[in-house]
Amino acid sequence: MFIEPFHSTKKKGWIEVISGCMFSGKTEELIRRLKRVQIAGLKAEIFKPGIDKRYDPADIVSHDASRIRSTPVDNHYNILLLTSDVDVVGIDEAQFFNEGIVEVVEELALRGMRVIVAGLDMDFTGKPFGPMPALLARAEYITKLHAICVKCGDIANYSYRIAKIEDQVLLGEKDVYEPRCRICFYQK
Repeated sequence: MFIEPFHSTKKKGWIEVISGCMFSGKTEELIRRLKRVQIAGLKAEIFKPGIDKRYDPADIVSHDASRIRSTPVDNHYNILLLTSDVDVVGIDEAQFFNEGIVEVVEELALRGMRVIVAGLDMDFTGKPFGPMPALLARAEYITKLHAICVKCGDIANYSYRIAKIEDQVLLGEKDVYEPRCRICFYQK
């Protein structure tokens, strides 16, 4: 009977989560990390939810127009099918996936991959958004980014919705959302 030694030469994976409010630079940071992965010659696959077509139907594009090639997916389990031989997996706008994305991310890390996930940690009401709390709890590395409050200039942690639409998911830009600090968010 073969028993695997305690110190394995198997590649170890981990999870990194980049979170914050709208306009805090989450996607920009994801793109920066993924471009460094490419410079290092590592194989990466990058995904975004199929519903996010704001700047480009396929590419991930930040508010400052940085971009990187990605694959839009409508079902998070497709990510498992498309990542058989990669070193790094990038996932943008993770809040738009359902809770099953947590299983997928865990599985990728267990397969020895570095998984970099970006997403809003709170929705427009200030409540935890979708699977992000579970992803944050499982991450080895967490980066919390802030924007600048458009009302007072302090650091912003909240995504204030200007549009009077109550649906939790509403894709938009500066015409729909603005970053606000805690005080300005609750003063409305």
